[in-house]
Amino acid sequence: MLNEFQQSLKLLNRMTSCSVVLGAPVRRVAIFGGTHGNELSGVFLVKHWQKNGAEIQRSGLQVTPFITNPRAVKKCTRYIDCDLNRVFDPDNLGRKVMEDIPYEVRKAQEINNLFGPKGSDVAYDLIFDLHNTTSNMGGTLILENSGNDFIIQMFHYIKNALAPESCPVFLIEHPNLKYATTRSIAKHPVGVEVGPQPQGVLRADILDKMRKIIKHGLDFVRIFNEGEEFPPCTIEVYRIIEKVDYPRNKNDEIIAIIHPCLQDQDWQPLNKGDPVFLTCDGETIAYEGDSTVYPTFVNEAAYYEKKQAFVKTVKVKLTAKGLRSSSS
Repeated sequence: MLNEFQQSLKLLNRMTSCSVVLGAPVRRVAIFGGTHGNELSGVFLVKHWQKNGAEIQRSGLQVTPFITNPRAVKKCTRYIDCDLNRVFDPDNLGRKVMEDIPYEVRKAQEINNLFGPKGSDVAYDLIFDLHNTTSNMGGTLILENSGNDFIIQMFHYIKNALAPESCPVFLIEHPNLKYATTRSIAKHPVGVEVGPQPQGVLRADILDKMRKIIKHGLDFVRIFNEGEEFPPCTIEVYRIIEKVDYPRNKNDEIIAIIHPCLQDQDWQPLNKGDPVFLTCDGETIAYEGDSTVYPTFVNEAAYYEKKQAFVKTVKVKLTAKGLRSSSS
């Protein structure tokens, strides 16, 4: 009987070990603020941590707070020449440094040299990139890769730590809509998008949400490095499917604005027939899709130039395998 029990225990251990991914320990972490110079929560926190970083330090970790776009921060503008959060692609990172090269492209190359190179074994393990939105998105985590077990496990940990407060996860993995982010240098890129907050403004409640997300994220990394095994987990995410522009006339001018029923309703279901836009003549333009979607980045101020009124998402569930540090 004892022999059978021991054999069963060995079999159970083998089954358990097969379902666990061994991940490399995370030793080098960066926290980026000021990728957009008028999104002030990240700027404020990073500058504070550069002077007093006690709260972001964890045993066994090197945590580096960094202002990514100092010129834009100084002018309190989104960018100087072009969007820094869109130029970390091979073409821009490989461009020759000429006098007329856009400022943000030069910065991207410098940042890539400091924290990358992107896609290399020596790139930083993890980058948190801090952003604010004028949309009512709350404290949102941005996921770039649906197959990254480490980040899914981290997001599961953060969501549980913040509960019952909502913490949506926005999956930007899409063949045509995904862009080359500043954080994509790292092996594990994490976007943090917190709002609503006007551009060039600080709000204590929004800053506090951002601060808590970083705290719990760093706590997860420390616990992971110390050898704790995380069982398989499942999280609900909002996957991007389409960007929606404002209605425009033949001169490309906006002729309708976000309807009051949609304003501030990020992550809420949008069904066929629901109001979406409103013209100055009082005409309501309704949603014509057949399936339920979940809008986000609703009426984001920075996206007027990108011709984007909101983003449509659908809910999906992602499951991560069990995880343990390979160093344990």
